[in-house]
Amino acid sequence: MSCQQFIANLDHLNDGQDFAKDLLKALYNSIKNEKLEWAIDEDELRKSLSELVDDKFGTGTKKVTRILDGGNPFLDVPQALSATTYKHGVLTRKTHADMDGKRTPRGRRGWKKFYAVLKGTILYLQKDEYRPDKALSEGDLKNAIRVHHALATRASDYSKKSNVLKLKTADWRVFLFQAPSKEEMLSWILRINLVAAIFSAPAFPAAVSSMKKFCRPLLPSCTTRLCQEEQLRSHENKLRQVAAELAEHQCRPVERGHKSKEAEESRLKEHYLTFEKSRYETYIHLLAEKIKVGSDDLERIEARLAPLEGDDPSLRKTHSSPALSQGHGTVTGSKATKDTTGPET
Repeated sequence: MSCQQFIANLDHLNDGQDFAKDLLKALYNSIKNEKLEWAIDEDELRKSLSELVDDKFGTGTKKVTRILDGGNPFLDVPQALSATTYKHGVLTRKTHADMDGKRTPRGRRGWKKFYAVLKGTILYLQKDEYRPDKALSEGDLKNAIRVHHALATRASDYSKKSNVLKLKTADWRVFLFQAPSKEEMLSWILRINLVAAIFSAPAFPAAVSSMKKFCRPLLPSCTTRLCQEEQLRSHENKLRQVAAELAEHQCRPVERGHKSKEAEESRLKEHYLTFEKSRYETYIHLLAEKIKVGSDDLERIEARLAPLEGDDPSLRKTHSSPALSQGHGTVTGSKATKDTTGPET
């Protein structure tokens, strides 16, 4: 990167103004002459993260685990095992797309049955039935899925099995899940989306680059610090922004059938903006109705939303009915019921 490109990348990033060019030139030359080095090595970084978790949660009072996302130690984010359990039951999973929407290889697309547990903003997929006092195995952690900034929908374009929902995650992985019944499918969709709507923190700005390449914003996995009313306003502001970007983007269409890199970037951006518009519309709808209900009881929220969605208002009682609080506290008195209805193979 040239000095001029470095300066151009930072245009208008000083509270809407430009940084002093002399300052940026000095920074550029300083980094060029003496490259930035890691302050500590990776092992030392992991150790410091562990100490940070121990200080925050306390080793003697709460159990803490981590969901590993690749080899990046900064993504090794702690998840308290005392987080609220919002739902659990049998689901059969099929991996449809890997990170960034890349199609999953055929050999890894098979259907597998799990006992699913939506705990905090993590969907754990366990081989054995859920028990609150049971520690998670290495396999359970490997199969876990983050649901922050995710969107669950009916898999209306999938006809091989019934009662199938589609889950698209923040990193654009796509999973199909078959539920034992239509009611369970709708309940999973509502609870995953409601948890994501309430707890997903506002997105960071997209990466700054001198390249004309589309970059998705960074979606933090930490829990939002906003109250639910502020969270709703944040989603509404984001929806207006995304809708405006989509409208502007569609005013400058790329010639149909054009196969250049620019055309591919344009199609990718339109797909992203269309999906984000749908996601924020869903979040706003669910969170607004939840606030209207004035309760954290998920059964009451489901009962209100079912007739609004045109579905059977008498959704049967689900496996777990905890309160949906702003914090991830422990659920007491929640009883697990084994579902004996298995999906077709």
